[in-house]
Parts: sequence; structure tokens; C-alpha cells
Amino acid sequence: MKNYEVTFIVDPVLSGEEIKATAQTYVDHLTSEGCNIVHVNEMGLRQLAYPINKRSSGVYYCVEFENDAAGDLIDKMELALRRDERIMRFLTVTLDKYGVKFNADKRAGLIGKKKKKKVEEPESRREERTPFKKPAPVTKAAPAAPAVVAAKEEEE
Repeated sequence: MKNYEVTFIVDPVLSGEEIKATAQTYVDHLTSEGCNIVHVNEMGLRQLAYPINKRSSGVYYCVEFENDAAGDLIDKMELALRRDERIMRFLTVTLDKYGVKFNADKRAGLIGKKKKKKVEEPESRREERTPFKKPAPVTKAAPAAPAVVAAKEEEE
């Protein structure tokens, strides 16, 4: 079986229900043609790199599926995507074994954003370190007032 992935951008001015219905339309179309749907990923509302149809954002969907004879299927699906005014852009790709493994690992959480682990310092290193202290600023002594100088001379 060959693996495919179709990513499409839905117009964001539609209601949430219409957006989901649009994506479900293409999932149902693939299912009716005998495809095995591996995964449907709703990536959500994202900013576009450049305006499309005077829109600066769009709702992204990615559908991964398997099929044996997909030559006619891909043509039919792309024709339907081109004719649909709710779809702003689409891209269909054939996945090789590395692409399939990457997608499976990503779904399993092995690939993607990970939290950074906080590295603990050994106690001995913490004790050795002393915080850096700024030296006190050096100030010049102001000359004494003449009355104070005279008073000091009388005391001597």
C-alpha cells in the first residue's frame, strides 16, 4: 500500500462547524474510495506566510491515508479541492518509509517539543562558588571646612 498525505487550508471566515464539515467531507470522500485513514490532524488557525484571497490566516488540516491504486483517486480529490471555494490551498504528497516512520513517531510523542531538564549542580560546587560582590566605590575625602580646620588646630 502506498501512503499519502494531503494538507489543506480552510478559509477562516467560516464558522467552526462549517470548517469541521469541510474537513469531514474530504475524509468521507477518501473513505468512500476505499482508503484507510491513518490520521487526521487539525492543526488549527495559523498565520499565513503571505496573503491568500486577502486573508492572512487559515485553518490547517492534514490527512494521512493509505491506498493501493491511488492514481485516479488523487486526481479526483485534487479536482474537488480546486473547485471548493472554502479551500484556500492544498498539497498532496506521497510518503516514503521515512515519512511514515516520522509521522508515527510524531504521533507517539517521540518527536516534537520537549521540556528542558533542569541540571542540578553538586553541593560541593555550590559551596565553592561565592556570589560576585562589587567593590565599594572609592570616594575622595572632601576638604574640611575652614571652621573645622581652625577648631582642630586649637585642640592640638
